[in-house]
Amino acid sequence: MIRYIFQRLLQAIVVLFGLSVLIFFIARVVPGDPARVALGSLATKEQVQKLREELYLDKPFPVQYYFWLRGVLKGDLGISLYTRRPVVRDLSDYLPATLELVFFSFLISLVVGQVTGVLAGYFRNSLFDGLSRLVSYIGIATPPFAVAILLMFIFSHILGLAPAIGRISLALSPPPRLTGFFIIDGLLAGKPRLALNSLKHIILPAASLAIANLAQESRVTRSSIVDNLQKDYVAAHTVYGIPKGSILFKYLLKPSLIPTVSIMGLDIAFIIANAFLVELVFMWPGFARYAVTVMLNKDLNAIVAVVLVVGVAFAAVNVIVDIVVSFLDPRIRLQGRGE
Repeated sequence: MIRYIFQRLLQAIVVLFGLSVLIFFIARVVPGDPARVALGSLATKEQVQKLREELYLDKPFPVQYYFWLRGVLKGDLGISLYTRRPVVRDLSDYLPATLELVFFSFLISLVVGQVTGVLAGYFRNSLFDGLSRLVSYIGIATPPFAVAILLMFIFSHILGLAPAIGRISLALSPPPRLTGFFIIDGLLAGKPRLALNSLKHIILPAASLAIANLAQESRVTRSSIVDNLQKDYVAAHTVYGIPKGSILFKYLLKPSLIPTVSIMGLDIAFIIANAFLVELVFMWPGFARYAVTVMLNKDLNAIVAVVLVVGVAFAAVNVIVDIVVSFLDPRIRLQGRGE
């Protein structure tokens, strides 16, 4: 297992290195002068040239990448041309909000999707199975921003059960920053009311992002359950008189989760890709909105940092998924060793 994990980590590092080279090159060949965009049209040529020299834009591409990589290894991602602050500081301000949103969205899709898929597969062709499949088709076909607007209209404007915008009510002050997650920081600060308020604010945006994922995971889990119910070992256990609950949770559930776990990495990608639209609808001050803003302003250092952060998230999630799948199916890691 240690060897298998090491191989996956090494592959992830190679992928991230290639990604950094690719995005660094693309960010610099896109039309437009970043120095001119940053300083504005009123800046003199001397001021623009000075900024170009400070950013090493007057150097060949390999030299620019060398200075950037040297800074990254020291924990320095450069200065944002848009916010005029270190990019690391911008990320520390905006990233926790999106991570909190992504975590709750993934948690909702994981729990609801698995429970629905298992029940629909085990009680296939029942009324519950038919309704779950219908809801799954609708959830997959509906864009997340449309789901966000619908949930906001129903649960906020009509029923008044959840706040519509922001991470916390305007009447409350954010908790002391420890993790950047308002719910956790509120609990750690001994302010349960603040944590509860933050939880209410995150429910609708997290649910908006989770709908499509839980629908997809529910369908995959159901199909896997139905397929495994036809296997000989399930029939043998039934003949031996083993209770249905034991067959489901002890023998059927584990192999049926392998396909679902395998697509969870793509689900994380889907959540991150659609986070901007949901953050825009709910005015969520997160990383996704920051990413689009710096891209529109051709902020080189911030663009590369944003893509690199997303790449690290993808790589980490895929490594975790590979490890979980190898535990569920030992044949995978044995194949990697040639056994």
